[in-house]
Amino acid sequence: MDTPYDVPDKKIQFHPSDSPLRQGSYRGLAATANTFARESIMNDLAVDLKMDPLAFRLKNLKEQRMKDVLKAAAEKFGWPGNSIAPNHGVGIACGEEKGSYIATCVEVAVNPDSGVVKVVRAVAAFECGAIINPNHLENQISGSVIQGMGGALFEWIDFKEGKILNAHFSQYRVPRFGDCPKLDVVMLNRKDIPSLGAGETPILGIAPAIRNAIHNASGKKLYTLPLVPKGIHGKSADGLEQS
Repeated sequence: MDTPYDVPDKKIQFHPSDSPLRQGSYRGLAATANTFARESIMNDLAVDLKMDPLAFRLKNLKEQRMKDVLKAAAEKFGWPGNSIAPNHGVGIACGEEKGSYIATCVEVAVNPDSGVVKVVRAVAAFECGAIINPNHLENQISGSVIQGMGGALFEWIDFKEGKILNAHFSQYRVPRFGDCPKLDVVMLNRKDIPSLGAGETPILGIAPAIRNAIHNASGKKLYTLPLVPKGIHGKSADGLEQS
């Protein structure tokens, strides 16, 4: 829960809540939700201050490893780009868990008519110390990003009056091949640092990066996950009405 940013005055609290359903994180544990909340607010602060979201993060970070992944992701992505297409937006986010660091940049397209949100491209820069198996690590990072897109955009349990309305996989929306963006993975090999956890941390950046890109494209500030289970205008990610 602790913030990686250099904040002189901070108060961090955990507020439990009751749920009618069993719940738990499938990857990244509580860090996924905490990172989403923190990186969403960091983006809003940057916008309010009329600062570039990347520059605002770098200005408030002391940890060089976090700065390095941010800079690597931004460079590969071409952040923020001089010409962003109409109804497109870009977003950036970063996070730390189990001694590893992730930074993610995304570009989204928001259809103003249907409300459908499409992740067009993404860059994930990751550092977990010394890399032992590059191919395996790249697969872990890519899998984390795609899996995280589901929780970010449309995975949800739809229930009413004690009944689950989408209890079958045919009704439960998960990422499909058509949802996959152009994805670039940047791996920073720190041979001077012991190898650290790599299976969970890469998922942390994708949800807040998508959220911040949606804000950049549409002006909408979204604070709950999934972000657009029924699209920006209350429709599903396919553009079809959902119950």
